[in-house]
Amino acid sequence: MPNRSITEQARQQAREALEQRGQSAKNFAALHDLNPSTVYAVLSGQSLCRRGEAHRAAVLLGIKVGVIPQ
Repeated sequence: MPNRSITEQARQQAREALEQRGQSAKNFAALHDLNPSTVYAVLSGQSLCRRGEAHRAAVLLGIKVGVIPQ
């Protein structure tokens, strides 16, 4: 079975992308109708991002390939 966990490198790249845009995690969360604590958990590796809002945040941050249900 392939390893589908999100790497620290992917999370670091997402943090750097936010920084390059001059955007905070809180601002990113507000723009995408996410809870800021969820975005922080995804970026810090505290969440596995398998379902729900954490999955959606990971896909929007670009650290996970996935589909966001409408």
